[in-house]
Parts: sequence; structure tokens; C-alpha cells
Amino acid sequence: MSVPSRRRRLAAIALASVTVLATATACGDDSSDSGSSGGKITLVVDVFGDQGFGYEELYKQYEAEHSNVKIQERGKGLGLGDYNTRLTQQITAGSGAGDVVALEEGTIVQYYAQTDKFQNLADYGANDLKGNFLPWKWEAGTTPDGKVLGLGTDVGSMALCYRSDLFKDAGLPTDREQVAALWPSWDEFISTGQKFAAADKKHKFVDSATNFYNVVLMQKAGDGTGYTYYDKSNKLVIGDNPDVRSAYDLTTKMIAAGLSNNLQSFSNEWNAGFKNGTFATIACPAWMTGVIKGQAGDAAAGKWDIAKAPGNGGNWGGSWLAVPKSSKHPKEAAELAKFLTSAKGQVEAFKAVGNLPSSPQALSDQAVASATNDYFSNAPTGTIFAAGATSLKPVYLGPKNNAVRTEVENTLRAVEQGKSAAEQWAAALKNGEAAGK
Repeated sequence: MSVPSRRRRLAAIALASVTVLATATACGDDSSDSGSSGGKITLVVDVFGDQGFGYEELYKQYEAEHSNVKIQERGKGLGLGDYNTRLTQQITAGSGAGDVVALEEGTIVQYYAQTDKFQNLADYGANDLKGNFLPWKWEAGTTPDGKVLGLGTDVGSMALCYRSDLFKDAGLPTDREQVAALWPSWDEFISTGQKFAAADKKHKFVDSATNFYNVVLMQKAGDGTGYTYYDKSNKLVIGDNPDVRSAYDLTTKMIAAGLSNNLQSFSNEWNAGFKNGTFATIACPAWMTGVIKGQAGDAAAGKWDIAKAPGNGGNWGGSWLAVPKSSKHPKEAAELAKFLTSAKGQVEAFKAVGNLPSSPQALSDQAVASATNDYFSNAPTGTIFAAGATSLKPVYLGPKNNAVRTEVENTLRAVEQGKSAAEQWAAALKNGEAAGK
């Protein structure tokens, strides 16, 4: 799932989650040996994020159909940053990782150079499943030398989620088609935000600069160069990629208009912003719907709606499931990964937490294609998200994408706090270059 860079917990919860995960690591290693004498085996699945990947019912089904397998999930509630740091350490050390691990879109490329640390899923029949995934999703899970590193889970097809009650109070349209017509471009989105700000002095139009920036960047890169901070030969090109500069300038323009709530994504304050209704819009890949519902709670049901994003689609988020070499049961782990990423598995994950499938068969399933979400004013999420998924343009993310992105995001937060946009762009280039080497 993605999740989908995007999902850091507040420090206390993240620390508690890491502690739990550390404890579970030891347990997972011990229990994975339990099948060596022919008894039950335990397969440990490592995921991340507030809502996890929506696999709970799938685990029960798999265990019912495989009496010798017990599944233990770790990481639900763990922020993506903490998860990636821990997984990197585990893979490098060759121990401690689960039997099945999630690789997020911002980090999968870094593991291309560590294929000796993972099972080649082609050895377990994965190549026969190529048609079960969108072509670009399959390609991203396959290394340059043809090894199948991971099988795709979700994609982050883009939309905009908005508070229809706040739009109404500000004198703006609330119907999702009329709302989408307000912002055919990002410049017009900012203009709409200025109208909102003139009518509503209490709420901000956008949750955070970094969420705005990331969705604009991924969209522009998809339509433009096809990459962000690294080109496809892994050369660092922050200052040379016009898509990066264009997204950065649009974001600082949005900040200068006074539209940002100045919240750090996935922070305690950001979570509180949902609960207290302090902002009116948020960039909304499919997986974000589950985050919004989880943070805003039942009191906000029916107040949120979903409209088409400005510009031409875009993707933010998504993951793959891989099997580390350290797994004591690679064959069984590979079979579980294939089951969880099957069309049926992806449909069930969509129904559970809203993660949009990367399987064409799952996207065309009526449970997805005709889905509506009552929390979001009965928005036709299947139509909104699935319709553009098959035409998404992939964006290449280099080996240290997350480290570079963090430095760029830090400078945008500094602009939110009143620092010069020109000076912070220079800092983004300097600090990003240092982080990406």
C-alpha cells in the first residue's frame, strides 16, 4: 500500500510501535522455525500505516485453507519512516525481517541493488501472474536484470477530498462535478482557495504544503520527464528537472496566498486538524480515504466528499510484497504473497480500507468499479479512482528518493513558517544533493 510516503505517526505512538515490532521480530524468528519438524509454521507479514493493508479477513481465509499455516502481522500503526528505517536495517543485516514484507513506492528502487537479499519470485511461478497487474506496476516490481522482487498491492490514483460543509459556508459549490469544474488546473485551484479564504477566516483551504507539493510533483512528472529527483540512470537531477521546480513554485505560491494550515503530514497536529475540521481540502489518493475516516471520526461522516483533482490524474503511493532471503519458509511465503496480491485479495483490501487495486481484473470487479463510500457523501469511489488507474503514467523514483524528498519537504515547511521561498529553494538543492549522494 501503499501509501501510499506519506504516513508518520506521532512520536509516542511510533516509539511504542517500534518497541512492539522489535518484540515481535524475536517472536517471529522463533515461530518461523516451528514448522521444521512438520508441524504448523508461522509466516510473519510486515506492513505499515495507521490502517495497515486490510488483510485481516484474508489471513483468516488463508489459514482456513492452509491448516499448517499461522499468519502473524506486524507493523500496523507504525509510521512509514520508522518502518522503512527498520526494514532497511533488517534487510542489510540479513535477519529480523518478516517472511513477507511490504516495499513502498519510494523505497523499492533502493532494493534493486540488494536482490541477493530477496527471493526471486519468478522461481515460485510469479511470471505466470504478469497479466494480473497493470503493466507499469509489474515493471516497477521487476529489477533491471529481470528478477521479480515484489508483487504489486495498491496504487494511489489521485483525487481531491473536500469538506462540502465548509465549501457551502464559504459560498462555493458543493456538488462534486461543480467543484471539479472550479479547478481544471492547479493555478485555478489556488484561485478557488483565495475565494474560500476571503469568505472564511477561520479555516484554511489546504492541510499542508508538503501534501500539495507531492501530488503536484507526481502529476507533473508523470506528464513530463517521468522522474523526480533522479533520472532513470540514477543521476541526481533535482535542480535540472523542470517538473521539480514547477511543483515547488506552485507550492510556494499556494503558501504565499495564505492557504496552508501549516501542518506536518501524519503528525499529531495534522491528525487533530481532521478531528477539529481546521482545513477544507486535501490531496486524496485512494488510500487517503481510510486515513481521513480514521482521523476525522464518525462526527465528520457525510461532511467530506471527493472530486477530480486539478490537472491530469497522477499517482501517490502504492507498495509491493516481497520475500526476504532470510525467510525460513520461502515457498510458503511466496504463496502467501501471491494470494494477498491476487485480484481477489486486492478487491478484499479495497473493501476493507479503500486501497485501490493494481490488478486490472480487480479494477473491473463490480465491488470496485461500482463502489460508493457513504462516509464521503456516497461518492462513487470506484468511478473516481479506478477510472484513471489503467492510464496512470508511472514516475521513476531513485534509490534515495525518500531522503531527498524529506530535505525538500523541510524547506517547504520553513517557507510556511515565513522563510524566503528563494532562499529555501537554494537550501532544497543543497540539502537534497547532500542527502541523495
